[in-house]
Amino acid sequence: MKLRKPVVFLLLVTVLAPIVLYTDRLGSFKTSSSRNEFIEDVSTFTLAGDIRPLNLLPQESSTTLKEPLGIVYLENSTKSVLESDDSAGENSRRTRQLTEESMKKETTISSTSNGSEDNHTVEENPIRQVTDGVNEANQANILSQKPASTGEKEREERLGDKGKEVKLNVSEHTSDIATENTETKHEQQSIRTSAKVGMREPIKTKTVKQNDQTVLADARVRHLKDQLIRGKVYLSLAATRNNPHFIRELRLRMKEVQRALGDATKDSELPRNAYDKLKAMEQTLAKGKQIQDDCAAMVKKLRAILHSTEEQLRVHKKQTVFLTHLTAKTLPKGLHCLPLRLSTEYFHLNSSKQLFPNQEKLEDPKLYHYALFSDNILAAAVVVNSTVSNAKDPSYHVFHIVTDRLNYAAMRMWFLANPPGKATIQVQSVEEFTWLNLSYSPVLKQLSSLSMIDFYFRTRRADSDSNLKFRNPKYLSIMNHLRFYLPEIFPKLKKVLFLDDDLVVQKDLTGLWSLDLKGKVNGAVETCGESFHRFDRYLNFSNPLISKNFDPHACGWAFGMNIFDLEEWKRQNITEVYHSWQKLNHDRQLWKLGTLPPGLITFWNRTYPLDRSWHVLGLGYNPNVSQKDIERAAVIHYNGNLKPWLEIGIPKYRSYWAKFVEYDHVYLRECNINP
Repeated sequence: MKLRKPVVFLLLVTVLAPIVLYTDRLGSFKTSSSRNEFIEDVSTFTLAGDIRPLNLLPQESSTTLKEPLGIVYLENSTKSVLESDDSAGENSRRTRQLTEESMKKETTISSTSNGSEDNHTVEENPIRQVTDGVNEANQANILSQKPASTGEKEREERLGDKGKEVKLNVSEHTSDIATENTETKHEQQSIRTSAKVGMREPIKTKTVKQNDQTVLADARVRHLKDQLIRGKVYLSLAATRNNPHFIRELRLRMKEVQRALGDATKDSELPRNAYDKLKAMEQTLAKGKQIQDDCAAMVKKLRAILHSTEEQLRVHKKQTVFLTHLTAKTLPKGLHCLPLRLSTEYFHLNSSKQLFPNQEKLEDPKLYHYALFSDNILAAAVVVNSTVSNAKDPSYHVFHIVTDRLNYAAMRMWFLANPPGKATIQVQSVEEFTWLNLSYSPVLKQLSSLSMIDFYFRTRRADSDSNLKFRNPKYLSIMNHLRFYLPEIFPKLKKVLFLDDDLVVQKDLTGLWSLDLKGKVNGAVETCGESFHRFDRYLNFSNPLISKNFDPHACGWAFGMNIFDLEEWKRQNITEVYHSWQKLNHDRQLWKLGTLPPGLITFWNRTYPLDRSWHVLGLGYNPNVSQKDIERAAVIHYNGNLKPWLEIGIPKYRSYWAKFVEYDHVYLRECNINP
């Protein structure tokens, strides 16, 4: 009995003491959450089966909260974004202080009479307040990441009594910042308190539930680049320029960041010390912000940097276009080696072995004749091979290839060593056409003039034409204009199918010779699906000669696969029409150089539109040509600069061309021509 009373007393003390201590300390409870944690709707907790209000926050109803009319943003007052742990404790203290004051005084958003630091924050520009708060939170978030970390894990604090737990959910409030230096989702640290205007209600704390977000792989790289931009701004501002110590330190930090950044595009490519450089740079930038905090000056300088960057981008784009044209027209080493190797072999042959078989078919109008003008041996071989492999009866097909004197022997040697099955081949040199002279062809006279040569080869870049494709020296070659002399080249033929050397044939083309062109001279696929394929794209309609005779909105058509009725050509005297317009354009005022503009003029109202499935264009410049259109097309055309035999060619289209090249051929292996 003597021991019973002390035992009962001790039991009561052990049971009641935690309850008393817990309720006393709850009012001064501080969360140990990180810098971006929020107090979220913790108004009640379960204790011994009863729901009792917390002392920390006023009791709120269980109904859904309405949108507050006013929002107060509490700005992080830390001077350095690097002191993240101290910042979190300070924010927790300010949160509790602001809530207690609002409960006691029942303040509203409009009451800003006291001179506290929080009221001064409310009176400031809210846009600047929010922006600065978000930027500081984003910077603190990136700086607080350890090199191996990928995101913040959810933290929980449990308060227990008799098996009942109270959870404080720690969440992230993410904010999408649409600027180049962020573009990553970071946590936003803010405390929202609101009250209805005109009503004396206690200020309520509103929080947003957090979600775990994965930091992008290039978040730190982007932040380093952003630091360099901000550093350039501070270097150019008057207030910071007057501080030589800061400028010296900033330049040193910028060099360190540039050295650490290098050519890295992902965080994994950064060196190990990149994180330390980022922290040091951020400290220096924080000093600069203390020296110069004039938003207007910063905006002006950033606009100047933006304008300068856009100008540099324009220059680089122009250089890219020039280099692309240069690459497209420069002969690769392999294609330069191939004709040299073939020419050597050709001149070692006996004269009897230099002749092609079946030469009696060359003038038979009942056969299917192709005209191909090219100085590219490999490209010409692909056109012939693809056409023959898809022909129902190759013995009815005759290929007339015209090349220049430099590639004549090599072209002949290739087709002598690689005959196209039962098809017939003829290889001619443009020099064999003695009738094509200065007295007959005005374009040949123009091409050989000093003014034309000066136009192409002068070095005065300032006077150069803005459209580089019109300054391509290939237009100086008469081979580019041979397509306007088909009746003279093939006087005994009735129809000829003209083919460019940058295309691939996928189906049998014999149906083109049986088409009724209805009195038209040229059968071609129209290309007016888009505005730049109409006449006003190619012709100068400010000239009255053009505006009076042609419609600027007329549909253009494609050169590259054309079926020509040579009998109708002669009847309508098309060659003379071409000559007359060439004479009028001696000063290049009607159109720039090329063959499509004079072709549009010469065959105006003389072109029969073919079905689009015959000829699909754009594989030399457009990476978005429909796969369905390519597969059903009879001919696919690599028009543009990205030819399939060049390294700059579009990779996904190269296989259509490469499958007709025998890369195991001895000549190709010796010249290192690989797929």
